[in-house]
Amino acid sequence: MELSDFLGDWDLTRTISHADGTHAQFSGQAVFTPQSPGLLYCETGVLVLPGGYTMQAERRYRWHAEAGGIAVSFEDGRPFHRFDLATPRAAHWCDPDSYTVDYDFSDWPAWRAQWQVRGPRKDYVMHSAFTRA
Repeated sequence: MELSDFLGDWDLTRTISHADGTHAQFSGQAVFTPQSPGLLYCETGVLVLPGGYTMQAERRYRWHAEAGGIAVSFEDGRPFHRFDLATPRAAHWCDPDSYTVDYDFSDWPAWRAQWQVRGPRKDYVMHSAFTRA
């Protein structure tokens, strides 16, 4: 697998499980498009928060190949995290919060990402599932 394998449209579902027992749900699309030097990742969809409040949600990242792995940056170019395709795990520290992600490509082309987020005001696990659109 390589970076270009992600090109195109993906259906995306996400569950965000908070430590207090509440959950949020996201349903939408993720699209990888070419943007030098790699790919632009854009997800759009509907986020349903605990209590039923619904809102449109969007996020963007830049993905590019880097020494046998993939480097992910925020849309403005600031580094976010890097993972190796053989052991797809990464961490990001955003003081005072820590973020760790485990990617699972074992059912490729379906794949998953699980984020664990911890901090003074954050404590949740986010499961995202991607399938070809």
